[in-house]
Amino acid sequence: MNAAAPNTRTPWAVRLHHALMPDYNRAATAYWWSMVALGLMAAVLALLQVARQPFHVQLQVAIGCLVAAMAGFYPVRVPGSKNSFAAGEVFIFLLLLMHGPAAAALAATGEAFVGSVRSSKRWTSRLVSPALAAIAMSLIGWALQFALDALESRGWLNEVLLLVTAMALAAGYFLLNTALITVIPHLKRREPMRLSSLMGSFGWVGITYAASSLVAGLLYLAFKSVGIGVLVAGVPIIVMLLSMLHIYFRKRELDDAANQVRIEAAEREAQSAARHVMQLQRSEQRFHSAFHNAAIGMALLTTEGRLLQANPALGALLGRSHDALVGHRFAELVHPDDGAALPWQRGAEAACSTASLELRAMHAAGQEVWLSIHTGVFADGGDGAPCLILQAQDISARRSAETQLQHIAFHDSLTGLANRARFRDSLAQSIARTRADPSRLFAVMYLDFDRFKLINDTMGHSVGDQFLIAATQRIVQHVRPGDVVGRLGGDEFAILIEPVESEAVILALAERLQAALCQPYRVGGTEVNSSASIGITLSSVGYHEPDEVLRDADIAMYRAKASGRARHALFDTALRAGLSEQVQLEHDLRAALESDQITLAYQPIYDLFDGRIVAFEALARWHHPQRGAIEPEVFVPAAEDCGLTAALTERVLTNACHQLKAWQQIGDSHRQLRMQVNLSGLDLSQGELAMQVATTLLASGLEASQLTLEITESKLMTGLSTALDTLTRLRDIGVGISVDDFGTGYSSLSSLSTLPISSLKVDSSFVHQMVQSSKDSEIVKAVLGLGNVLGKLVIAEGIETPAQLSHLRALGCRYGQGELLAPPLSHEMARELLLTGVAHASGDGTPAASSPIEPATTVH
Repeated sequence: MNAAAPNTRTPWAVRLHHALMPDYNRAATAYWWSMVALGLMAAVLALLQVARQPFHVQLQVAIGCLVAAMAGFYPVRVPGSKNSFAAGEVFIFLLLLMHGPAAAALAATGEAFVGSVRSSKRWTSRLVSPALAAIAMSLIGWALQFALDALESRGWLNEVLLLVTAMALAAGYFLLNTALITVIPHLKRREPMRLSSLMGSFGWVGITYAASSLVAGLLYLAFKSVGIGVLVAGVPIIVMLLSMLHIYFRKRELDDAANQVRIEAAEREAQSAARHVMQLQRSEQRFHSAFHNAAIGMALLTTEGRLLQANPALGALLGRSHDALVGHRFAELVHPDDGAALPWQRGAEAACSTASLELRAMHAAGQEVWLSIHTGVFADGGDGAPCLILQAQDISARRSAETQLQHIAFHDSLTGLANRARFRDSLAQSIARTRADPSRLFAVMYLDFDRFKLINDTMGHSVGDQFLIAATQRIVQHVRPGDVVGRLGGDEFAILIEPVESEAVILALAERLQAALCQPYRVGGTEVNSSASIGITLSSVGYHEPDEVLRDADIAMYRAKASGRARHALFDTALRAGLSEQVQLEHDLRAALESDQITLAYQPIYDLFDGRIVAFEALARWHHPQRGAIEPEVFVPAAEDCGLTAALTERVLTNACHQLKAWQQIGDSHRQLRMQVNLSGLDLSQGELAMQVATTLLASGLEASQLTLEITESKLMTGLSTALDTLTRLRDIGVGISVDDFGTGYSSLSSLSTLPISSLKVDSSFVHQMVQSSKDSEIVKAVLGLGNVLGKLVIAEGIETPAQLSHLRALGCRYGQGELLAPPLSHEMARELLLTGVAHASGDGTPAASSPIEPATTVH
């Protein structure tokens, strides 16, 4: 909601009140407006009454009002008091006695307005003050007139009673006007009116009002006796006297203020001098007290470093008495290696400068004590020569903690070896030495234990830690004392060997290390076996940064691990080039998936007895813009290494399902076609695979039974424990599972009988040799029999010759695929094959695929 919206619904009077009278509550506001209205009425009535008087009277009233208003600009302050009065009250009361309440009310209104303008910036005060003055003077004026008329009617009126009555009513005017004004702040604060607060403000001001009325009464009596002339002569004299009084009082105030300033300045100077003397005395006392009682060691020395005084704390630090310190040179108490750092050891000029340093002092008991020393010039030593002050604080605990922290920062907490940061520092120093002297060579070994993860997973991390400690001890025992051994993280270790005599020495050391690390370990009450793969690089390669050395040693280690466990490998630039090529391949594969460069080829699967196409196998193809066609045997493992397996499988699965749905819509004879899609071993370890397959089937409109997922036997058996749950969920969806390359993975019969698989694909190597080899023929026959017993479909792969096809049909193999029947086809050629039975190449129009299968007379 707009913040300004409430204002648009607020009445204008309320908005005006908040803007002009924010501190007035409802009661104070009502009172203010009432008084202003009454005051305005009183002023208007007074003006009308004066207007009915003769001109000379009007003139006298106007002059009196003007003089009263002007007097309001120059109030007379009483010396030694906060009170002041304005001469205007004399003329107001004179007009009251001469011409009645109306004339006095007008003069009081004018004088109050001038006073409020001078003393307040608030428009509320500037309006209400003259209004209240008009009300108060009207009431007091009528009261005075009534009192004088009553006295005159009884014959009691005389000059004395006139003056007394005027003074009494002048005081009453002050009290009434003050009361009317005081009501406003009390209403604002919601406080009741108290007579004590009203009377407390009477004091000097009330007396001045009474005195003003007395002067006015005397002038009135003189006017009645002598005439207007006395006013013409007396008024200027009164004004002059009041002005002189104002000037005199002001001068008195200034003189008093100046005298007071001089008196206070003199007192401050005297007090400052006394304090300075006392401070000097106390300072000296405090220094001596602080010197002897200080918790830190302190001493006074000559500029040559000889001790003049020493406090008990310094003696305690060094285990020496005062007599054993005084007269001796401080350098004699410092560790010989640190004495040269003392400032006075470098000359008089250095001695007289401020210095801070940390050094080792020798305790009387013989141990070293780390001290933080601060020296500077203090004073003279009694004979006019400069004196030095020394402060010493024991920092042995801090230095010990820093040493421990330094060790923690650069050493592995488990093994005590150098950590990665410390090892890099040592390696950087070796690189610098080799660059300065190329004949000085070094080598780095990168070690990784081959079965450490298995130890951690099966026996627990505590046993794994004990194993690492034991392995560390063996490594340290087989390297030279000057070599640096570091733990880079987990089970990865590095050894910096410097200097290196020859490559043969390093290779011999690697063999000794592997022999030692292959020996059984006794940890956690159990015998543990492990080995290490070692990568080696030499400084002769030419390095500038530590990370370059570690990178190449790591590459060599992975080369050794890829060659088999418990191996070592020496780095060469070909390894780096191979790694760079692998990294580039992974980068290009990622880009290919994003730009849809991965396409599919489809190889038909036939019914070998009637020649009918029953399914297609989707095969991923990648045509690189620069490198041309890249085989699946190259880019599929690259996808597994860089974590792109899921993206690749998702792309193949989606495209294959949508393509099959398009072929099924060609005609009723193709509605039962199936699609087979290959999986990676990593796909089965992902819990999201079943959900991904279900989503793809739903999006493409395929039935689950029309999709079969293939995985090689070796990968299935390797990851069986993690794949079983995923396979079960896929079977529950209705998707078929086929074991590819069957016969090469050594799967057990018990596994085949319990796994949720629907078909077996006989590996092409058996199909190729079965015509010439009875052994391979028996294997194919056994697989067919096994499939029949277990209720699994059997598909023969790699059919390339008519003899192979004939032999398979003779053995009773119902389904097969291969180059003889049809090669992998593009989706256009596969569609043409479905429509015409012949697929033509896009170039010269020659047949690319046509089924050579003649329907069999019998089905075995």
